[in-house]
Amino acid sequence: MIRRARLSDVREVQKLVNGFAKRHRIIQRSLNDLYDNIRDIFIYEIKGRVVGTLSLHVSWEDLAEIRSLAIAKASQGKGIGTALIDAALEDAAVLGVKRVFSLTYIPGYFHKMGFRDIDKSELPSKIWTDCLNCPLFPECEEEAVIIDIKRKGKRK
Repeated sequence: MIRRARLSDVREVQKLVNGFAKRHRIIQRSLNDLYDNIRDIFIYEIKGRVVGTLSLHVSWEDLAEIRSLAIAKASQGKGIGTALIDAALEDAAVLGVKRVFSLTYIPGYFHKMGFRDIDKSELPSKIWTDCLNCPLFPECEEEAVIIDIKRKGKRK
């Protein structure tokens, strides 16, 4: 079941996200950051256990970012990431966001969902705030992908 995160989920979300961050797959998130951005976080829950998460962070008037996509190892390959991305895109459409991007090491995964490559330089400079705190900056190999949103979560 997909739902919005609750305050009681934050420590589980942090454990899941920071497990991937230790392997340099995504940016580490502090408890403070997660609490500050609790309304951005989606949870995939099975039998009361958080097995997947991602955040949809609005970056500008028409642009949002999918960040911190993390799926528990035992739950990977079951469509959970796809379901979370679909939920985030639907939410973006409801908010009136026109484009959603992600910085990722697995662009092919996003390509299967209709995202296309975009040069990082085409994204607003304010997205680099998180990057500046990353231990891999400026040698990061993440690729930028983007998708246009029509309405009700449908991809253009």
